[in-house]
Amino acid sequence: MRIGLLTEGGYPYVSGEPGLWCDRLVRGLEQHEFDVYALARSERQEAEGWVTLPPQVGRVRTASLWDAEGDGVVYGRRTRRRFAECYGELAASLCASAPVGASGIAEATAPRAEGTGTHDQSAHEADRFANALYGLAELARDEGGLPRALRSETAVRALERACRAPGAHRSAREARVPDLLTVAARLERALRPLSLDWYGDDGLGAVDLCHAASGGTAALPGLLARHFCGVPLLVTEYGVRLRAHYLTEPDSSPPIRFLLAAFHGRLAAETYRSAALITPGNTHARRWQERCGAERAKLRTVHPGMDAAPFAEAGESPECADPHTLVWVGRVEPAKDLVSLLHAFAEIRRAEPKARLRIVGGPSGPEGAAYLAHCRNLAAQLFPDEADGPHAVGSNPVSFEETGGPELPTRAEAYASGALVVLSSVVEGFPAGLVEAMFCGRATVSTDVGAVVEAIGGTGLVVPPRNPRALAEACVALLRDPERRARLGAAARARALELFTVEQNVAAFHGIYLDILSRTPARRVVLDDSGEPLPFSVPAEAHVPGRWTDAKVRAVARGGPAWATDTPVRATAARSSENDGVAGSGGPGGPGGPGASKSATGGGREAVPAVVPAAVAERAGAAVPVSAVEGVRTVRPVSAVEGARTAVPVSAGEGAGAAGPVSATEGPRATASVSATEGPRATASVSVTEGVR
Repeated sequence: MRIGLLTEGGYPYVSGEPGLWCDRLVRGLEQHEFDVYALARSERQEAEGWVTLPPQVGRVRTASLWDAEGDGVVYGRRTRRRFAECYGELAASLCASAPVGASGIAEATAPRAEGTGTHDQSAHEADRFANALYGLAELARDEGGLPRALRSETAVRALERACRAPGAHRSAREARVPDLLTVAARLERALRPLSLDWYGDDGLGAVDLCHAASGGTAALPGLLARHFCGVPLLVTEYGVRLRAHYLTEPDSSPPIRFLLAAFHGRLAAETYRSAALITPGNTHARRWQERCGAERAKLRTVHPGMDAAPFAEAGESPECADPHTLVWVGRVEPAKDLVSLLHAFAEIRRAEPKARLRIVGGPSGPEGAAYLAHCRNLAAQLFPDEADGPHAVGSNPVSFEETGGPELPTRAEAYASGALVVLSSVVEGFPAGLVEAMFCGRATVSTDVGAVVEAIGGTGLVVPPRNPRALAEACVALLRDPERRARLGAAARARALELFTVEQNVAAFHGIYLDILSRTPARRVVLDDSGEPLPFSVPAEAHVPGRWTDAKVRAVARGGPAWATDTPVRATAARSSENDGVAGSGGPGGPGGPGASKSATGGGREAVPAVVPAAVAERAGAAVPVSAVEGVRTVRPVSAVEGARTAVPVSAGEGAGAAGPVSATEGPRATASVSATEGPRATASVSVTEGVR
């Protein structure tokens, strides 16, 4: 099959965050063909280039989210009015969102109880957002792009009107002009995929499945491919985009945070609604997705696949570790809370004077560099250089290092150097560093954040975050008990090899691809090199007529199959030589009685004249012509009077073959003209059968 892999700031760029697992997935599924559609976040990322691509990657198309080049499209009056309407509806759906609750999650995105006014309002706003989003996409397709319009004064004024409209949320009404300009610029960047030319038959319309490597803007091309071309969408999230927004926007003004949170929440809800399946990487991400409106039936947890080969040597030789050394490995940033780790290590040194701490990792951006400098100063204050004697050079028990040098060439060497691996984060998604330590067979002490407990699963010690004393006590307990460390390390390695390898990840996605495609009708004809249709490229089921392939939807009678709405087949009349009886009656003219004649349809059933007026029996409704087969009787009441007795001309009475106007007796049900096939008793005039509808 042909997969369209959608990424943002990741694969195939060298500095992409989710690039590693995407590269492993593509290389592991060599039987499939991949088209990569990548969004670049910065000029530096584009300048660093791509990773080496495997042969199954057929094409790569990229677009930038960092530049602000104009599209050169000038709109006419009618187009500007159309844009203002769509953008105004989009902004109004954001301003009408419910307030952000104490949990930090927009309550508008959370599912509501059915039948409540709040749920109806939330569903209305979700539909309003989706209609506005797809309206902007159709406008971009018709006019050639939207970047200039999204940065125009029309967009800012539409956003301002939505914020000042009656019923808008208080945080939206407090927005000032600088806030509106900032929000409009951020929305233009997030909606930039609407203007791309990826959604034709030579782009995403030609793939069998779109696989978004993250939510948010990366999933937006998948939504449009589904909207324009009917391509199914699979969404994989190892870190929920809405959660990342709350973590990365702490310093913005309340109106900016509210409007952007509402946009990301609405976009996440629409993505989850449209996706065929959603694959969170852990239970922590799954809970966020359910809170944002994802249906539980669509969720299927797939743990990230990591390469265990580089850590095999360290895992098979745990005796090489220094029994007094603690190791921390990761990116240096405030969320890792190294300050608490240093204070905890001060208490560890009081209990275990031989203990040493190795902090391995580089800073993450300018903020990380400043935080690293602060941690170095704190370590120098807490642990002055110590010397073994009066003529020896002192050394600090805390060292700050980076991988790639002669002492620590790889991360595996860093984990192997210590007997205990420590994680002190206050914010964490999926702890990839802990899983690497588990591959190395090391016992771990970590804080209870994110998916830490799910990852270690009882093979390590967990303490509350921002609690240096608890962290120190757990570390001292394991440093003093080498047998317990060995047991926990062996169990951790076994768990990691079972759940977090590349092989299990690739096998899981291979099954998911086949599952989605098996439930998706074929949409296109595959051509060979000469341009001719490729034989057997489309499954035979795609040609079977039925409700799943018909362009129009037909009304189906309640309780009956689809063909029950077809025009009824008229029965062939076969009169007896005497007074004809009614099929099913016990009179002389009934079946098996004297004078009964055989019907042309066979089966020994008597066919009666085709269409005559029907009677409405007591406590029964009138019936319209329908089809009937063996064992199925379908009626569609159109008008009925409760308890009324209506006398109309019929051709048969109870137990008699006399023809003439009689009144329907109580008990039988009157059935209008039906078609008769072999098996059921079908009456064309009025068949009066005791106790049978």
